[in-house]
Amino acid sequence: MSSVIPAPIARQPWALLVPLLLLVLFGAAVLYSAAGGNFQPFASSHLLRFAVFMVMAIVIAMTPRDVIRWAAYPAYGVILLLLLGVEIVGAVKGGSQRWLEAGPIRIQPSELMKPMLVLAMARFYEGLPVGMIGTWRSLVPAGFLIAMPIGLVLMQPDLGTSLAIAFGGAVVMFLAGLPLWWFVCAGGGLVAMAPLVYFFALHDYQRARVTTFLDPESDPLGAGYHIAQSKIAIGSGGIFGKGFNEGTQSHLNYLPEPHTDFVFASMAEEWGLVGGLFVLLMYGLILRWGMMVARRSQDRFGALLAGGATATIFFYIAVNLLMVMGMAPAKGIPLPWMSHGGSSMMSSMICIGLLLMQYRWQNGRGKSVLP
Repeated sequence: MSSVIPAPIARQPWALLVPLLLLVLFGAAVLYSAAGGNFQPFASSHLLRFAVFMVMAIVIAMTPRDVIRWAAYPAYGVILLLLLGVEIVGAVKGGSQRWLEAGPIRIQPSELMKPMLVLAMARFYEGLPVGMIGTWRSLVPAGFLIAMPIGLVLMQPDLGTSLAIAFGGAVVMFLAGLPLWWFVCAGGGLVAMAPLVYFFALHDYQRARVTTFLDPESDPLGAGYHIAQSKIAIGSGGIFGKGFNEGTQSHLNYLPEPHTDFVFASMAEEWGLVGGLFVLLMYGLILRWGMMVARRSQDRFGALLAGGATATIFFYIAVNLLMVMGMAPAKGIPLPWMSHGGSSMMSSMICIGLLLMQYRWQNGRGKSVLP
């Protein structure tokens, strides 16, 4: 086949690009239906954002790896300053202060911190001597790298994004070889602190999400409304769904946020189990490709960066799907490449760009695999 297909085409990472493009196009179809059979305002901006951020991902992929390594700490610092700026001049929406606005541009720095933290953590552990793994020198500085953005994000308040940042950092620490018993002790400590966090650290609406998750029927018209309607939408789709643009839960405004957090429920109502399995298959192929890049990396920086970027994408997918099915408390975490949202699309495509950069480097040792 290599003699039939031109080399510039054959060497592209189609195992990633094909499922990624299919997901984006399928997401655009779902958003088209969520808008009542109209490309405006969701589907058109969804495709435009993907095109713009795909160019950004290619630029990241073509950037020399040494430049990415050098930029790890400065990029982390810039996003940290943006998070601080959110607390000072950030825009308030829905009772939360999470965005920076400049004219028509609105950005959510906490979304950008997810891939930037993974990059900074990979850079830190790359420069740490192997003999220091398992000592306080491998834990305390990395802990500060994680704790500073989490503290600022919790002030917004945004518990879901804080957990996503913590998850990415913890995965990099685990892959770096920190002792397993540290993670077991940390997990036990978090479980022990859970009652204190619930009663004294969470806001009223966050506590309502937890109680609704544990007992969805306790307040079906209040805190439990979102999850109840999402489960109705998914269940009513059956095996093959009600048909494209034939959903009732989203079209009659029973399903809240059918174009963002609950886009999977909107899709499942119209495309049924078959559509859901297709989405899961596409995500599985993307995650499999990311793990392949991590496994084949021949240095610590590349392995940690690829593993952390893949874990960040996985967190988005897993938490959103568990949420819409009522298996996790409701959080404002979008579904990658299907939900409508600029900052989340940018964050996911930065992860893709970092994975493509590592793939390019390990396959060509710095020789571009992109045109």
